Amino acid sequence: MTPASPWWDASVHEDRRPLLLARGRIKEAIRRYFTDHGFIEVECGALQVSPGNEAHLHAFATTRIAPGGAREQLYLHTSPEFACKKLLAAGERRIFTFAPVYRNRELGRLHAPEFTMLEWYRADEDYDAVIADCLALVRLAADVGGVREFHYRDAVACAHADAQRLTVAEAFRTFAGIDLLATIGADGTPDTTRLAVAAGSKGITIASDDSWSDIFSRVLVEIEPRLGLKQPTILDRYPRAEAALARSCPDDPRLAERFELYICGVEIANGFGELTDPAEQRRRFEMEMAEKQRVHGMRYPIDEDFLAALAHMPKASGVALGFDRLVMLATGADRIARVMWTPIED
Repeated sequence: MTPASPWWDASVHEDRRPLLLARGRIKEAIRRYFTDHGFIEVECGALQVSPGNEAHLHAFATTRIAPGGAREQLYLHTSPEFACKKLLAAGERRIFTFAPVYRNRELGRLHAPEFTMLEWYRADEDYDAVIADCLALVRLAADVGGVREFHYRDAVACAHADAQRLTVAEAFRTFAGIDLLATIGADGTPDTTRLAVAAGSKGITIASDDSWSDIFSRVLVEIEPRLGLKQPTILDRYPRAEAALARSCPDDPRLAERFELYICGVEIANGFGELTDPAEQRRRFEMEMAEKQRVHGMRYPIDEDFLAALAHMPKASGVALGFDRLVMLATGADRIARVMWTPIED
């Protein structure tokens, strides 16, 4: 079998170049959208004392050597979230950033170890406002890309269709036949045995050492291909156990103000009504790192400066959107490497 030509091969680049130029036009249109809505663009340093504290995200580590020779372990961030929230604590109100981010152990049609995250935050606004931003950007990208429909594999979604809004509990009930809320205690504590039994009864393979979160993810993977078909889907109100950086829903402490946007079965964006309680955030980080230690045999440090900043951060809502995935859908590319200027490929 003849190996594929590298991205820098002139014929390969000629084929990809229209997609890359469209990427630039989409980025500029998004910049105009944010500036027209009173946002400022910020730039966040990639080197951080903590890359993030989610159990199943993996970072790149490096060593900083000070002029005197002292060594400090730092990480390339998996998201600019901590830095952006520090800027909110400093007094910024509406900010956005196109941030190169780095995630180890990721490579495929929809994943890369280095990619571009579009993040934005609105202080003193609830997350319906950032959901509206998401849908506006989807339509904007489609218009700039010159498409009325998004396609990915066999899935199709109308770019300008009204979004379907579906709670996670509704999705589990509709597409998996599982009563998710019955597996969560009134205080938000998940019941692993109940979810394992429910998932197993639907033919989902469960490992003996799976946690509640593991089983939740196994079910969600089965559901995702059914989301964002014909129209974008907002998957809303995640269990609190699956929303470490989001505040609890005021009407149900089992759930959190977290949503994800799906198009053609592809997750495009992940947003929160942001948690601003430092003590609760520390507790959740410690739980996430305990799980990381259990599953992966390692943990990342907690950014104490970030927790200190949370005490000064205003109520806010924010979103992380996979810019490469959005461009892929808007240009009809079959994988994100096609719309990245200098990709790392299999």
